[in-house]
Amino acid sequence: MRTLYFFINNTLFYGMKIKFILILLFSFVFFFPKAASSQIENVIVETYYISNQQDATDTSGGGLEAGSTTYRIYIDLAPGIKIKKIYGDQNHPLVFSSTENFFNNKADGQSFAKDFSITRLQENTVALDSWLTLGQTTRVQSSTNFGVLKINDTNGSFVGGVNNDGGSEGIVGGLITNNDSQAGIPLTISDGNDVDTIIPQSWSSVGIKNIISGEDSTIFGSIIPGNQFESTNAYLSNSGVMGIDSNLNHVLVAQLTTKGELSFEINLELEVQTTNGPVIKKFVAKQSLADQTEQLSPFLIYPQLCGCKDANYLEYSPSFGCGIQDSCKTPIILGCMDPMACNYNSLANFNIQETCCYIGLCNDLDLSLACPMLAVEELNGPKEHLRIYPNPTKSIINIQSDFISTSHYKIEIYDIYGKIVASYPNSDLLPSGIFTIDVSNLANGIYNISFVSSNQYFSGRVIKN
Repeated sequence: MRTLYFFINNTLFYGMKIKFILILLFSFVFFFPKAASSQIENVIVETYYISNQQDATDTSGGGLEAGSTTYRIYIDLAPGIKIKKIYGDQNHPLVFSSTENFFNNKADGQSFAKDFSITRLQENTVALDSWLTLGQTTRVQSSTNFGVLKINDTNGSFVGGVNNDGGSEGIVGGLITNNDSQAGIPLTISDGNDVDTIIPQSWSSVGIKNIISGEDSTIFGSIIPGNQFESTNAYLSNSGVMGIDSNLNHVLVAQLTTKGELSFEINLELEVQTTNGPVIKKFVAKQSLADQTEQLSPFLIYPQLCGCKDANYLEYSPSFGCGIQDSCKTPIILGCMDPMACNYNSLANFNIQETCCYIGLCNDLDLSLACPMLAVEELNGPKEHLRIYPNPTKSIINIQSDFISTSHYKIEIYDIYGKIVASYPNSDLLPSGIFTIDVSNLANGIYNISFVSSNQYFSGRVIKN
């Protein structure tokens, strides 16, 4: 095995096993919840439209107040990634909430955007209904539409203005004409709908519509007004969909209209291409210890949590979707924080237990390098008078000195309490000048070794590891 070196807080670690290095280098991965990789690049909340008094005149759809904001939620994916499901389960609720009720058009509102016809979207305030989707915004026809950000919509509009029937009051020029600058491009210019020929199949849903009656009493239906949807048993799925622009890959998942402050938690199943073919990966707003295969994405919770996004600081959290200036204050100092270890680092603020070194237990580190203060010391005379090796040792030690002038001397080994644990009286020095002792039966620890002859005394220290 190749000899390996690295430093932590100016301490050199030597001769470690590859396995130990991997444990150390990836310790952050196991300590922090796993953050989503680049499959989800962002979540975009678009202000789609802001209603005015003219829109509020309609009683056909009912309930739309002036000043209500229609939001569209897009998942910004890396190229080649597909969304297959938006869901909530027992560990990850699917949540859409507002401080005011959500608007649902009572004339022809739908729970899922895929069920709208273009002609229905041109009636009263149907185009501002609240619903879920996976990309698709109209029924499968010769020109099936999908959601795109208004700034990326180049084919005009079939929603609002002259395309609208004017609602119950027959407003000349139609409804949904407000050009409030806070909503960006007016819907009469770009409606955020564009045609695609790749149509997702195998739509399925649970927990939103009643499976027998087909009615929807959630915030996506108009039966019971509400300001919150939270479910641990709900989903909408299909065969998989990407954005119309494959490079941008923005996929619409919801439209929500409310006069209140919007918040949500979304969980997704994505289809990711690998060398072994497509695989399904779960991405969640809040990670659960119950499933280690899922990946946390800080973008899937809104409003996003903000703070330190630099993993080199203690204030870092993978839950932060946005950064706050000066929120990263305490640089991480890796080291052993156990005061009982010989390489205890009082400056460390992030403990790496695998680097802690103890007498007799040093994680395959070279104890004399990890804890140099325990290295061999000569108690009498210069160091060259005595050599003990290998040191530390597991079994055999060799003792050698070029300055021992007699061939007979006594060797004694003492523990740290001064008790003799081994004695070799009248020992003979080998012709090579080396004396070999088997210490494998000794407990791990530090021992003093003395060499006594009629006119000489040398001593040294050995570590049994």
